[in-house]
Amino acid sequence: MAKILIVEDDVELSQLVNRWLTSEHHNVETVADGADGLSRLKAYQYDLVVLDWNLPGLTGPEILQEYRQSGGSSPVLMLTGKNTIVDIESGFKAGADDYLTKPFHARELTARIGALLRRGPSYLGDVLKVGTLELDRGKYIVKRMGEEIQLLPKEFSLLEFLMRNQNRVFSSEMLLEKVWANDTDATADALTSCMKRLRKKIDTEGAPPLIKTIHGVGYKLVSDI
Repeated sequence: MAKILIVEDDVELSQLVNRWLTSEHHNVETVADGADGLSRLKAYQYDLVVLDWNLPGLTGPEILQEYRQSGGSSPVLMLTGKNTIVDIESGFKAGADDYLTKPFHARELTARIGALLRRGPSYLGDVLKVGTLELDRGKYIVKRMGEEIQLLPKEFSLLEFLMRNQNRVFSSEMLLEKVWANDTDATADALTSCMKRLRKKIDTEGAPPLIKTIHGVGYKLVSDI
């Protein structure tokens, strides 16, 4: 599960890409204006950015150049109808990590996004293991000691994020930003309720809890070995 920002003014294409990536269990945000895109990049941390070239307000290369100059390091995939060598070179010089010309197939887009995410330090593959707990993102399955556990989508996303970042402490605000994105139910109560349900499903009676509460700080997932 990755937090992805799409900056694309073609509403139909943006919605299509959003559906593709959401079906891959990513958290997706979309904006249609260049200035709004740059504002999001300055305010929030994303695991990957899908950025159109021609945008109202600011162009994709202008956004990307300012984002890189300000220290932004998330991988960026440029989308454009421009396909000359000069255009491609200018996109890479602005700081793009990859380049995809329109029209494109959903499978090519998701393959390129998967490749970019694998470059990131937090990417650990599709199968995550912490002690006797195993999460298979590709099959959308969670098992504890070999027995499958049924999780709701938000429970799955929360668990995956914590397993990818085990032993790191995250505040409630950070978890809401990473897992809930811009959902209307992104509240402290929603997180508390989801955390309570998740713990009940993954913990073993008599054993220490996998997700620990660091009072006054946040939560972290630790190995049960």
